Amino acid sequence: MKRITILIADDEPEIADLIAMNIEKEGYHAIKVFDGKAAVQAFQAHSIDLAILDIMMPELDGHEATRQIREHYRVPIIFLSAKASDLDKITGLIMGADDYMTKPFNPLELVARVKAQLRRSMLLNQPSPENKSLLEVGGLIVDPDNRTVTLFGNPIVLTPKEFDILYLLASHPNKVYSADNIFQQVWGDAYYESGNTVMVHIRTLRKKLGEDKDKYIKTIWGVGYAFNA
Repeated sequence: MKRITILIADDEPEIADLIAMNIEKEGYHAIKVFDGKAAVQAFQAHSIDLAILDIMMPELDGHEATRQIREHYRVPIIFLSAKASDLDKITGLIMGADDYMTKPFNPLELVARVKAQLRRSMLLNQPSPENKSLLEVGGLIVDPDNRTVTLFGNPIVLTPKEFDILYLLASHPNKVYSADNIFQQVWGDAYYESGNTVMVHIRTLRKKLGEDKDKYIKTIWGVGYAFNA
């Protein structure tokens, strides 16, 4: 059985060592690097199952490292940052992170979040049931097996969360989802700023789809969002 490998990228060796120690206690294999460029290179050299990235790092910061990683890999990413504002958290999620923890943090909580993200990742990577088929609407094709999206034959690069939002809405056309409901189903969690997080993801998703007057994703004012079938 393949051993799960966790990448830890933090320019403070003491923090990287603390995380690695707690990760390895759970039987995971930890790889430590100390800048964003080395984090990207680690993905090229190893089979990484999850990454824990500090945001403020030399060479490449966590945001840019994530952008480059997301071009080729879909593994869960957890951001660590000393910045604790809601805007910073939302920005991190938009950049492609699956979770966000602020420093100082409880190592046991971080391990719990690692386990939660790995469970979700394994569920997403299980063979799709028969009812998960291609979704085709007005030139838009959503492929849940390969987690790809094309628009009139052109590939649309989405973050994992953007894809999950689009698939959730597109697989239930005309059904209205509140922002809280979308957040709970896509992130698998409850968060008091869920409305803002979903709103920003929807805005970015529409931009990537070249939305004109809510062609694909409708805003139901005061209620939520629905896919226009």
